[in-house]
Amino acid sequence: MTQRALDSSGEQTPGPSRPTMIDAGAELDPVHPMEPPPARRPDGLSTAEVAERVARGEVNDVPVRSSRSVAEIVRANVFTRFNLIIGVLWVIMLFVAPIQDSLFGFVIVANTGIGIIQEWRAKKTLDSLAVIGEAKPTVRRDGVAAEISTSEIVLGDLVELGPGDKVVVDGTVSEADNLEIDESLLTGEADPVIKRAGDPVMSGSFVVAGGGAFTATKVGREAYAAQLAEEASRFTLVHSELRSGISTILKYVTWMMVPTAIGLIISQLVVKDNNFKESVARTVGGIVPMIPEGLVLLTSVAFAIGVVRLGRKQCLVQELPAIEGLARVDVVCLDKTGTLTEGGMDVTEVRPLNGSDEAYVTRVLRNFGSSDPRPNASLQAIIDAYPEGDEPAWTVTDAMPFSSARKYSGAAFTEADGTDSVWLLGAPDVLLSEGDATLTEIEQLNEQGLRVLLLARAEGELDAPGAAAGAAPTALVVLEQRLRPDAGDTLAYFADQNVATKVISGDNAVSVGAVAGKLGLAGAEHTLDARRLPSDPDEMATALEENAVFGRVTPQQKRDMVAALQSRGHTVAMTGDGVNDVLALKDADIGVSMGSGSEATRAVAQIVLLNNSFATLPSVVAEGRRVIGNITRVATLFLTKTVYSVLLAILVVCTQVEYPFLPRHLTLLSTLTIGVPAFFLALAPNKERAQPHFVRRVMRYAIPSGVIAAAATFATYLVARHYYSGEGALEAETSAATLTLFLVSMWVLAIIARPYTWWRVGLVAAMGLGFLIVLVVPWLQDFFALKLVGAPMPWTAVGIAVAAAVLLEFVWRWVGRRFGA
Repeated sequence: MTQRALDSSGEQTPGPSRPTMIDAGAELDPVHPMEPPPARRPDGLSTAEVAERVARGEVNDVPVRSSRSVAEIVRANVFTRFNLIIGVLWVIMLFVAPIQDSLFGFVIVANTGIGIIQEWRAKKTLDSLAVIGEAKPTVRRDGVAAEISTSEIVLGDLVELGPGDKVVVDGTVSEADNLEIDESLLTGEADPVIKRAGDPVMSGSFVVAGGGAFTATKVGREAYAAQLAEEASRFTLVHSELRSGISTILKYVTWMMVPTAIGLIISQLVVKDNNFKESVARTVGGIVPMIPEGLVLLTSVAFAIGVVRLGRKQCLVQELPAIEGLARVDVVCLDKTGTLTEGGMDVTEVRPLNGSDEAYVTRVLRNFGSSDPRPNASLQAIIDAYPEGDEPAWTVTDAMPFSSARKYSGAAFTEADGTDSVWLLGAPDVLLSEGDATLTEIEQLNEQGLRVLLLARAEGELDAPGAAAGAAPTALVVLEQRLRPDAGDTLAYFADQNVATKVISGDNAVSVGAVAGKLGLAGAEHTLDARRLPSDPDEMATALEENAVFGRVTPQQKRDMVAALQSRGHTVAMTGDGVNDVLALKDADIGVSMGSGSEATRAVAQIVLLNNSFATLPSVVAEGRRVIGNITRVATLFLTKTVYSVLLAILVVCTQVEYPFLPRHLTLLSTLTIGVPAFFLALAPNKERAQPHFVRRVMRYAIPSGVIAAAATFATYLVARHYYSGEGALEAETSAATLTLFLVSMWVLAIIARPYTWWRVGLVAAMGLGFLIVLVVPWLQDFFALKLVGAPMPWTAVGIAVAAAVLLEFVWRWVGRRFGA
């Protein structure tokens, strides 16, 4: 590492910059190479200079994309494969049949419109939340530091940095105070990089320790991570098991539908010498119900409404499948600070050690607080407890900010009497040698859930490799953490839902366990110091499954722990708000960040809790379970219709008879037994735990249900063909077959609607009443061409439907026992 020489003014002079690692797949822009380090401008740009750069277009104008555009939403909902098929069939029907046989086209138009409106609502929610959660970098202009929007940064701006701040544009370091930057999200290199004046910084990296400022040298789309940031913040509806499962189902449906439809067309138009328009209408009536057109729509609507619901609770879902993903989670890893406890702490006691003077210890702590311009929560508690007094302040000659890897911070002073002293403040079990008698006293405090820091006087230079070795213990600083009032209820919720909770913290394990125990975490007494955690992934996974609380965990260990749990097949969620959580958040299946957390954690998390409330997580889990459980239910309805439609078409082709239904009949059946009830069922509360293998779970119920419905309906149709004869026979046969198919489909709906509540019973009853009204109101009979003729055949149709319902009950129970519910 090249050292910087000090010039006569005492400031650092730029030396050769440290080479920065770049991802192998990325290339530096040869047209816009990194400019040489600009002259230092401690006051930043002037207002006039900013105006000039804005006029020249040298602004960080990368558009923030938190959702799809309106045009993309319309395209995604309108231009689908099945909308195209149905659109063509609809146009044909408008020419060859009465309007009631074209109703299916109007239903598709209405459904598509609903999908567009709901997703547009979700877009508005996401956009408004993204503005709330947007990073606000601190920029120095005219000598004054102020927070501005990322899009307002101009070329040459002086951007200040502190722990947790994300580097939002490319630049060159102008000021560095023990500045350490993590570039792992860009390079894959986990070790922080020490930056000095003149070194380059890249957008997408973040500060892990120290502070400083850099001058923006690339803004807008020229910045290294601009394209990545834009892509990562987009509203997505893909890459989830639910969506990919539905795509797989639709692919199979297409394969089944094409040959079946061709056979049906040949059968109805060539083999049977019927009226041409009647044949076309019945052919279309056979093709349309094969298409589960509403399934994709309802999935999109369910997701979109989920975003809106969570948005009202100040929860920003940065990637839509995260709603689904969190519902599948079976292990939640929590960082204690900021999650179980509130950000602030209070100093409850200072215990001088080894005969130290209490007044002198107080002066050390008071001056220590002023050594770090960006104090963490522990140091802020000391500053609050020991504000600056009347005595002369000590001169800070060197400072070392707190590091998660190091577990302590430091400061060097020239005291009021001219004495030089070096002090360390941090974890006692790191600064003290093993077996030190003071550790027993500290252990007792930790068991009470108190956090203890050790103030120690060091010998030698602050940045010496062994600065902590041989440091003289001077005082214990006892801190009390503020528990989140809602954390206990949230932990109880996860326990009730069979989701294992692991508390992973950089603090002392016993202290963390005591805090978790106060909140009622099961297994809080099983604590483990991560320094004794095995390095072998399999052994680590075993230790993680057997224990609930882990202390003294380094950032890299958090990442390893997530990987170890995933290796055992667990779906892992990680929550956190500090820069030490970023790597683990990035690798977890679902990353959850607090809104008040560092910019780096918000950037990599899929879910951001803008209200900083851990208690919002159950709402996200519940929303995911609602979406997955309900879409599984309604998918079974839609796929049952597809199966019986394909089988009926095959039976018609094989037996060379007229197709029993006109489009109006199946539009009525689909509306009453699928369309309307599916919409309500898809949005209903559902607390069932999400299960894997979506396609298998749906098809193992849909296939037997569809087969039974098709067999019962075709049996009724064949019996009716032998019973009725003469003019109007086909209409009477169709009415009998429609009655059977409706009753069997209603029984499928009744099974899927379980467990019953008052509104579910009312929903099923209302659908049955709707069909009864069609059968008894004369003008509706004529409109839908449904009229039951005589008594024997309708009752025969009912009898066949009852037998099919009994068989359905038996098959569903057998499948549930054989394969699991």
